[in-house]
Amino acid sequence: MNGYEIEPGANLTRANLEFANLSGANLTGANLTNVRLHNADLTGANLTGANLTEAYMFRANLTGANLTEAYVFRANLTGANLTGANLTGANLSGVCLHNADLVGVILFKANLTDAHFFCANLSGANLSGAKLFYTTLSGANLTGANLTGANLTDAYLGAGLGGAHLEGANLSGANLTGATMPDGIIHN
Repeated sequence: MNGYEIEPGANLTRANLEFANLSGANLTGANLTNVRLHNADLTGANLTGANLTEAYMFRANLTGANLTEAYVFRANLTGANLTGANLTGANLSGVCLHNADLVGVILFKANLTDAHFFCANLSGANLSGAKLFYTTLSGANLTGANLTGANLTDAYLGAGLGGAHLEGANLSGANLTGATMPDGIIHN
């Protein structure tokens, strides 16, 4: 990043990194609480175990980034590109992903409680075993998404679910108004 080296575990709390080129950066375990990453390029970055609490990441490019076990609590990723990103076991409680591109994203066993995916593209996403309590998926595209064993208790699923896999998913109290459901779904 412009001649500066950021090391794993760095404390970048409240840093302004708007438009920064952090592609391929190793930010493992970094503290990025309240950081500003608008339009930043984090393509292929390693953010394993990073703390992104309340980070502002409007239109950030996280294509192919590794956010395994990252803490992304109440972050704003409106319009962000997370195509092919790995968020296995990440905590995204209260995150805002309006109009985000999450094609093929891995959210295996991620915590998405009270997350907001308004008009997000989650086609082909892996949400198996994810916690989606009270999550809003209004207008989202979940075509071909894997929601096997996901917990969608009290979630709002006004989304396109054509070809989605819902085997073993918990839809207790879920609002399916406006949802396009796949044929032959199996759920509890």
